[in-house]
Amino acid sequence: MSNPQPPPRDPYLVTLGDVLAVMSARNPGPFALGTTLRLGVAGAESNVAVGVSRLGGSATWIGRVGDDELGDLVLRELRAEGVTTVAARDPAPTSLLLKERRTSTHSRTRYYRTHTAGARLAADDIPEHLVAGAAILHITGITPALGEGPAAAVTRAVDIAADAGVTISLDVNFRSLLWSEAEARSVLRPLLCRSDLVFAGPHEAALVVPGAYRPEELAKGICDLGPAGAVIKLGEEGAYALLDGQPHRQPAVPVRVHDTVGAGDAFAAGYLAELLAGEPPERRLRTAALLGAFAVSTAGDWEGLPRRSELGLLDHHDDIVR
Repeated sequence: MSNPQPPPRDPYLVTLGDVLAVMSARNPGPFALGTTLRLGVAGAESNVAVGVSRLGGSATWIGRVGDDELGDLVLRELRAEGVTTVAARDPAPTSLLLKERRTSTHSRTRYYRTHTAGARLAADDIPEHLVAGAAILHITGITPALGEGPAAAVTRAVDIAADAGVTISLDVNFRSLLWSEAEARSVLRPLLCRSDLVFAGPHEAALVVPGAYRPEELAKGICDLGPAGAVIKLGEEGAYALLDGQPHRQPAVPVRVHDTVGAGDAFAAGYLAELLAGEPPERRLRTAALLGAFAVSTAGDWEGLPRRSELGLLDHHDDIVR
């Protein structure tokens, strides 16, 4: 691993996974006709790390990137956002995501993750001291879907965290382009049972709690499997949470939707940042909803996420804050 660093002194979140270089079309239309592209980076776990860092929390990301220019881009962007990076440089290329704006309201994505650096993440890449020293380990259902190595890396991180008493946070984050529902269920249900906190949309929650439909049923079904907390993300309807047996409802923050990509990661980042800070459930859910609103009202997966000093911006009704 490059640039190994000791655990930060303050309570910190650690996460692991694949970060992709993203090439996004600037204008609507099919790729086949040619278009101007914007180059950036994104990844479910790194999005959460950036969101936590922007709110003043400490976050560490573990992963693999190619020994190429796109790998340089990934590490530079994350480090510029204050995220501690523990990354192996791999001879395989950095993962790539193409985002096509087919129309002004519909987009399509294509992943290039097979035989890439991120897909070669392995259990040996997980520094025990970094995971054991964390306050929170955050994992998602995306990394185990990338192959046996990444799945083993997630299991290794969970083993370390569980032995050390580290809070384990899981975002189900089901991706149908990566695996089937049956495959996801067989892998994610055991991870969910070992987690302390679970984030999921209604369909994602139903993958691991068959036969439940209402948010209240889904959250209870998840908690019955072991987690102390379940947060069901409901988009424009907000969220329903069951935390230590207590129900909570959080309305969405009304904004004009620009791009929904990254909203779930932003929500999780807001919640986990406040959990790191020792805030009560109501504050965690409110900040989570605010970050989700920032995410959907701006372009990019994480670029529009707020600093803590900006959390009050959406409370203003004027377009210009003077």
